[in-house]
Amino acid sequence: MKRLTIIAFSLAACSAPADQVASVEGNKAPRRIVSLDYCADQYVLALAEREDILALSPYSEDEYSYLRAEAAGIPKVRPVAEDVLALKPDLIVRTYGGGPQAAAFFAAAGVPVVQIGYAATLADVPGVLEQAASDLQAEEKGAEIIGDYRERLDAIEPQSQPRTILYMTSGGVTTGPGTMIDEMFTAAGLVNYETRPGWHALPLERLAREKPDLVASAFYETGTDYMDAWSASGHPVARRQLRERPVIPLDSAWTACGGWFLIEAIEALAEAPAGESS
Repeated sequence: MKRLTIIAFSLAACSAPADQVASVEGNKAPRRIVSLDYCADQYVLALAEREDILALSPYSEDEYSYLRAEAAGIPKVRPVAEDVLALKPDLIVRTYGGGPQAAAFFAAAGVPVVQIGYAATLADVPGVLEQAASDLQAEEKGAEIIGDYRERLDAIEPQSQPRTILYMTSGGVTTGPGTMIDEMFTAAGLVNYETRPGWHALPLERLAREKPDLVASAFYETGTDYMDAWSASGHPVARRQLRERPVIPLDSAWTACGGWFLIEAIEALAEAPAGESS
């Protein structure tokens, strides 16, 4: 359950009180940067110069890390205080890495900390990236990524025929209104099959009698399906959806952190092949 637990925790714990975050001072871009978690890794890899990256998180090359290819060859460090401080970093970047008190601890130790914000909606994504780019003094790179994100989002052509779609993870979880996934479905012109707000186990009883038109499968490529043998995703009713309904595979790296790379998932959803409705 380790990997999906990390993913779920990162989405829920990406923000910290402002008084726990140290500001980055000086006119020069920060050097000797350490990233504490795989969500922070994406911002560091996208915005910082490679030679300025001292170390990334241990998960920076895992399947759910969007820029995992770029992380190859860069040293890794556990988000443990003594390991990080031993590297003598000039700047630490985090979303959730190191735990809730990490920002205050490192700031007290004299190391500036950049706390990456949390994007709760698609509209929040540019603002979070813009702030991170400012903190890393990489405004030009940030503006380029934001421009590409907005251009691609504006170019999305929603599905002409509204169809229901079920979000199904290998952990047997789905999600309804009030979540980023639901907003992504809407942007693609699709209707969420799950009508209950928030996150829930797959609705097996309903699936037995009422099928979605499409299934968006997530985290099936991470090799963690074995650990969910007792979850709802292993039930024959759930497995039947993957066999009998059109499936849009969502790369875990697109959705694990709520960053600008969400656009990849929205484009895939908008391009879902037409088929018969249930």
